[in-house]
Amino acid sequence: MSRMRVTGADVERAVALTAEALRAAPVEAWGNRAGPMDCDCWDALDHLNNGLFSYAVRLAPPVPYVKGRHTIQWERPGERQLPVIFDREAGPEAGIEVLLAMGGLVAAVTEAKPESARAWHVWGTADPEGFAAMGVVETLAHAFDLTQGLGVDFEAPGDLVRRALARLFPEAPVETDPWQTLLWATGRGELEGVERRGPDWTWHGAPLRE
Repeated sequence: MSRMRVTGADVERAVALTAEALRAAPVEAWGNRAGPMDCDCWDALDHLNNGLFSYAVRLAPPVPYVKGRHTIQWERPGERQLPVIFDREAGPEAGIEVLLAMGGLVAAVTEAKPESARAWHVWGTADPEGFAAMGVVETLAHAFDLTQGLGVDFEAPGDLVRRALARLFPEAPVETDPWQTLLWATGRGELEGVERRGPDWTWHGAPLRE
């Protein structure tokens, strides 16, 4: 059975759903630990925003990123060592706006690039669809972490999850609940009859046809 392609619109949908869930949380909950992550929710949102940013800038240049090329300086002197940060004094909404912006960047870049484009990622040199799928999975997995810490409900829609699973986790079961399967695939949950994944899980970034 053929699978449906992951698109930039899927990335925008993932970040919009995540933003909606995060806005339901009280401000005082943002200091809580973000689910299984070893950080609070403020830092978890920074992590997500920078992950999305990295996907866009890897693929955006005329000659996309290859391993070892000097591009953005990810570590800088001082307390904050990420290229994209937001003003926490302005509250969670500032970080949520950055999330929407970063998702928009991934969506725009992946839709603008030809299918033949490739950029390096540690889990496989990927095509534009692969980076769009990474944007979806990165967002939804960390939406789970964040909402666990913030104490609000979140479950991604099955059609969105299925497309991302089929692209990045072709080995994943297809007869199980898609959201629970995504949590299993990213080491965040269990599936009956399937061995739980440890912290060394990966996805398949390279195009499936290669």
